Amino acid sequence: MLIEASEGDVTVVYCNAIAASVQIEVEPVGRWFEAFLKRRNRNVSASFQELEEEEELSEESEDEELQLEDFPLLRTLDPKDWKNQDHYAVLGLAHMRYKATQKQIKAAHKAMVLKHHPDKRKAAGEQIVEGDGDYFTCITKAIEILSDPVKRRAFDSVDPTFDNAVPSKGEGKDNFFEAYAPVFERNARWSSKKHVPRLGTMDSSFEDVDNFYSVWYNFESWREFSYLDEEEKDKAECRDERRWIEKQNRAARATRKKEEMNRLRTLVDTAYSLDPRIKKFKDDEKARKENEKKAKADAKRKEQEEKERARQAELDAARMAKEKDEEEAKLVAQQAKKEKEIQKKAIKKERQKLRTTCKNWNYFGDNESDSVKMMEDVEKLCDRLELLNSIRWESLSFSSLQSLNEGLASGSKEEGKVAVEKQVQVVNAQLQKEKDAEVQARQAVRTVVQASGGGGGGGKGWNEEELPLLIKAVNLFPAGTNARWEVIANYMNLHSTSGIKRTAKDVINKAKNLQKLEPGQKDEINKKAFEKFNKEHAAVPQTVDNAVPSERFDGAEANTASWTTEEQKLLEQALKTYPVSTPERWEKIAAAVPGRTKKDCIKRYKELVEMVKAKKAAQEQVGSKSKK
Repeated sequence: MLIEASEGDVTVVYCNAIAASVQIEVEPVGRWFEAFLKRRNRNVSASFQELEEEEELSEESEDEELQLEDFPLLRTLDPKDWKNQDHYAVLGLAHMRYKATQKQIKAAHKAMVLKHHPDKRKAAGEQIVEGDGDYFTCITKAIEILSDPVKRRAFDSVDPTFDNAVPSKGEGKDNFFEAYAPVFERNARWSSKKHVPRLGTMDSSFEDVDNFYSVWYNFESWREFSYLDEEEKDKAECRDERRWIEKQNRAARATRKKEEMNRLRTLVDTAYSLDPRIKKFKDDEKARKENEKKAKADAKRKEQEEKERARQAELDAARMAKEKDEEEAKLVAQQAKKEKEIQKKAIKKERQKLRTTCKNWNYFGDNESDSVKMMEDVEKLCDRLELLNSIRWESLSFSSLQSLNEGLASGSKEEGKVAVEKQVQVVNAQLQKEKDAEVQARQAVRTVVQASGGGGGGGKGWNEEELPLLIKAVNLFPAGTNARWEVIANYMNLHSTSGIKRTAKDVINKAKNLQKLEPGQKDEINKKAFEKFNKEHAAVPQTVDNAVPSERFDGAEANTASWTTEEQKLLEQALKTYPVSTPERWEKIAAAVPGRTKKDCIKRYKELVEMVKAKKAAQEQVGSKSKK
């Protein structure tokens, strides 16, 4: 704070020239600068140095409070046997041992020198042994060993007061922690790493226990046994002897190191086998795995049950839908049957009406020959209309017949004759057209046969009947059948009506030629064979109009759908379940095969029997030929 100017004082400002700045080199000195250099070189902060200074002060205070223990046998020690002496006890540090700091060791040595130096004792009138025979040499050797970090570590490794014993299983079985905790704690001093974990208690977590055994199973010990070397290489007289001594010492150290590691491994293995926490953890893990396994099994079981319920629901829905469709189909079939019967009766009535009308008019003839010819035409017309009715052309046949009868009833005799002749011409034209189509189909099949090479059979060609029969036999006797082609040839010879005997070679050649055909040509052959079969079975006129159906097959019409694999299995199982002696056998078998009637089951059974008989006959014939 500036002093106020007195009244009347005048402020004067001097404006002299200011001198230029000058750079001067200054050499820093002092204890603060020394502390700064130490921190910079060691890369530490000021607070860290303060902690070190506090530690040094605490060590100095400890040195001041250092209490040395008297060693009663000090004066009796033999300096020549210095290797077997306890250097810590010689300096009075037996109670501190490896925990003693270098300052404490130096302070202890200083105190021992002041007390046991030969000059001090000699001045006190004590008798002194001349040379290295005095026990003071042991004090000198002790400070020499303990002040050198390498030599001190070597001596600490074979500390005579260290207990190397490992508790047995019997000792640690009942009181594990009391027996093994001190052992691990005293052996932890050999670890190359700091902060070795402790054994812990029964309440320790799994992570702590696992970490403890992981550290000890990978324990790195700094303990070495160079102090026990029997020979000193410095006393060797030559280089070879020194090398030999080094070799012997290395071998002895390696042996002792191996024994030490085995001792530690035995300690850890024994502790691990007796540790109650390990058993507890294993039991907990086993229980956890069992619970997980049980939970998975329960989840899987529930999933299976859910799937089974869903599947059963689908099956029930499918069954109900199938039953509904079958019921509807049954009703439709019954209704169609009723309508068919009604229409059939109506057609029969119209046909009878046509015959009666023509008969009343003497078949529109003036003489007997014309009447007979017209009667034949009328019968042909009735038969044609009946055939159309049998192949489900009811609407066409009924309408034609009804219109014809109406024309005859309303017209004159001449008009009726013209109408009948016109209808006969239409029928004849249809028959001719069908005949021409059949001729063309046969010609197409013949062309296919010629294109395929004709086959064997002594130079005889294959007709329309043999080709479908060959295709059927190839499917009936698949690959793997014993003497397959001989069996197929015999099957064809048994069922063919051509009278041509085919050999296995003929069958093989023809089968190879058929494989080269296009699928359309094969379908054409099968189609023609089916048309021929249908014509032969459908064109047979009924001899009695009012024929009564057989009692055995009375009932619902046969199901023309092909048998599925599932239906075949159900039929075979039902045949096994209900033998021949079972009453009402076929009714029960039909009930076991949904969607199939008694007639369907009997028909399928006969087909299977015929198929098996045909296969056996063909195979037996081949077998008899091979035996001959």
